[in-house]
Parts: sequence; C-alpha cells; structure tokens
Amino acid sequence: MTRAEDAAAAGAPATGGPGRASWDDGSAADQFRVIPAAYLFLRREGQVLLQLRAPDVYMGGHWAAGAAGHVEAGESALAAVVREAREELGVVVDPADVVPLTVQHRGIPHGPALEQRVDFFFAATRWTGTPALQEADKADDLRWFPLVRLPAPVVPHEAVVLRDLHDGVVTPYRSFGF
Repeated sequence: MTRAEDAAAAGAPATGGPGRASWDDGSAADQFRVIPAAYLFLRREGQVLLQLRAPDVYMGGHWAAGAAGHVEAGESALAAVVREAREELGVVVDPADVVPLTVQHRGIPHGPALEQRVDFFFAATRWTGTPALQEADKADDLRWFPLVRLPAPVVPHEAVVLRDLHDGVVTPYRSFGF
C-alpha cells in the first residue's frame, strides 16, 4: 500500500485535509521537512541594501536583506526573490540578472519544525526602479551600507553571508546553527 492509500484506509483524505494545503497529500508526514526562504541582496559600488525589520515582526529591530521571504508552493527560489523584490522594494529584477550566492541549511537541532530552514541567497546589481519600502508594517527603514561597515544588529544567519560576501569567499553551501 502507498502512504496515500494508508492514509485513506485510516480515514484521512489522500489529498489535502485539515491543516494541509491541497497539494500536500500527507505522504511526507513522517519525513523531516524544512521551510524554504529566499533572500536578495541588491548591491552597488561596494554597498548592500538592507531593511530595518519592524519591532513586532520576525527578527524585529535587526537589519536584513532588502528583499526576502518564504518560497511559495509551486514557486522556485529564483522566482521568489524576483517576486519579493517587487513586493518589498517596488523594483523589477530580471531573473537573468540574479546571481546565486549560497544555500544555507539552518536550524536549531531538535528544535521546533518551524525553525528548520533552507535559505537561498542571491545578489543583483541591476534592476529597474528605485528601491523604496513597500511594506511599512514589516520594515521601518531602508538604507545602503558599505559591506565594510554594516549596521548592528544584522540578522545573524544573514550576517555570516554578508561577511563572506565582503571577504570574497562565499561558499556554495553552508550550515548555520548545527
């Protein structure tokens, strides 16, 4: 029997169901899951664009990538950063101008499932429009900073990628918190 058939035999719907998206058939219910997120660092002349997270959101009071967010179902990480740039900064980024930096597996060992993540970091030096805060409820400020003088505090798992970017040694994969 397949897992979907097992679920149906147990009375659970084979697709969707309470608390599950319609595309989630429950077949990975006993597997480790991670939440994917994508980050875009806009760069110009040795500087990076960062936003100051609002106090009442995740990592409130920390400086973070100008555009970032969860990868939605059916969306690639690349499509997610292009979408986030438009939604959060009001700029259009051509996917061909997006450069992959690193993938980061991050989490708290034996921590809550919500904190098990895989982060896709990208950079771009070309875009159309002038970056400006579009979601005032999520961020309080938006500024360019030299990579050599980043503000404090920066979201810790982003700070390590920015440090690597400054040092010119960004590795294709890194882990954080393990």
